[in-house]
Amino acid sequence: MYDQLLAPTDGSPEVEQALEYAVDLAREHDATIRGLYVVNAAGYVGLPMETAWDGVSDVLRGDGERALRRLEEIVPSDIPVETVVREGSPSRAIVEEAETSDCDLVVMGTHGRGGIDRLLLGSITECVVRRAPVPVLTIQVDRDGVEDRPEPTSRVTLE
Repeated sequence: MYDQLLAPTDGSPEVEQALEYAVDLAREHDATIRGLYVVNAAGYVGLPMETAWDGVSDVLRGDGERALRRLEEIVPSDIPVETVVREGSPSRAIVEEAETSDCDLVVMGTHGRGGIDRLLLGSITECVVRRAPVPVLTIQVDRDGVEDRPEPTSRVTLE
């Protein structure tokens, strides 16, 4: 059913929890995982003019490459992995990657923010869910990791 899974990452340890689901699905469906890191330069618009943009861009791309190397370390060697770094709005870039890469499913983490945090920060995951051309599996991730969560009593197999 799934040939290619899109797994966006921000490089945080919390998102690794979502990657575990992508690995399980890829193994079950003999699928490829396409890792995506989005360089979001919008947060750096207020930098002083004398700041060299090339330097900032290099640092952000370096962060992306490290995040994708970590993704490659997490995914077992028997599962094919492709990686890509894109620039722009994270939600827009994820949707565009889903459209152009022929992926069948987006697997991504959500921090589960609510209330004023969600209103102020927006929700990348929510935007992707609303605009993606394929199904989106969202995994709530947290800073405490999965060890504090109860073990599932059963697994759902998507076919």
